[in-house]
Amino acid sequence: MDRQPYVYTWGDNRRFNSYAGYFGRIFGGRVQKVSIDAGFTCPNRDGLLGKGGCTYCDNDSFNPSYCVPRKSVTEQIREGIEFHARRYRRADKFLAYFQAYSNTYAPLETLKKIYSEALEYPGVTGLVIGTRPDCIDSGKLDYLADLSKKYHIVLEYGVESCYDRTLKRINRKHDFECSRRAIEETAARGITTGMHLIFGLPGETVQEMLDEADIISGLPVNSVKFHQLQLLKNTEITKEYMRNPSDFHVFDVPEYIDFMTKIIEKLRPDIVVERIAGEVPPKFLAIPAWCSLRNDQLLSLFEKNLEIKNTWQGKMREL
Repeated sequence: MDRQPYVYTWGDNRRFNSYAGYFGRIFGGRVQKVSIDAGFTCPNRDGLLGKGGCTYCDNDSFNPSYCVPRKSVTEQIREGIEFHARRYRRADKFLAYFQAYSNTYAPLETLKKIYSEALEYPGVTGLVIGTRPDCIDSGKLDYLADLSKKYHIVLEYGVESCYDRTLKRINRKHDFECSRRAIEETAARGITTGMHLIFGLPGETVQEMLDEADIISGLPVNSVKFHQLQLLKNTEITKEYMRNPSDFHVFDVPEYIDFMTKIIEKLRPDIVVERIAGEVPPKFLAIPAWCSLRNDQLLSLFEKNLEIKNTWQGKMREL
């Protein structure tokens, strides 16, 4: 099939820079992320910046059942490895994924203790740390940079939107400049840097969402997770949607596939695409628009669309 001038070294012959291909290049085989809930919170939940958290958030919707903070980090890793061994092809390398809430929101000495416990578990070769851009500082970054000389360390920032009016509306309690600064300072230390982005947040047009591909392509990020907005039960954003649905752009599946194809065409080709959509158990959804499709099915539709349109990641950046 036709390819763009960009030299593909991704190993899986896909039309986008896939996470599976990235893992193959870095580790030479399968690596499994094991989720951990270490009992962190967020500054817009505990009262430092605000209460209630982000309007869309429900951590229970994506936390595996074995992830509970009353268990030690070691216990959660052991149970997580057993959980994945029952469901998937066995891996012998693991990344401890600190996923729930803001996993750098603690004193540095506390973080060192928690991270060290994870890295001491047999087979754990690194950490993936999800956090907010306002929960990092130079001391923590210097420590993680030092760890990254021996382990695979990834710092994932919840950016969610590139527009300040949206960030204010969803109660993020930080602006986009905060995200930009954190990403740049992290990347400057050689730490693998990821980000999350949500499509369909209230008040944003489709064109504004498409423009975000250019904005994030200008940032020194290694990877990105794309999510469609999922309206979860008992969240403030769902209540807002019920009051004013016309202020939301809710994608159906065919439209989202075409939209993501355009995003990928505009995205810098070296950025690893960890996912093109989010997935939560249907029981959490107030608006169960996509619950008949699993992420692997959606990914298959997306890849087929890339093939039909004979397009690829970064194609529009070459024109």
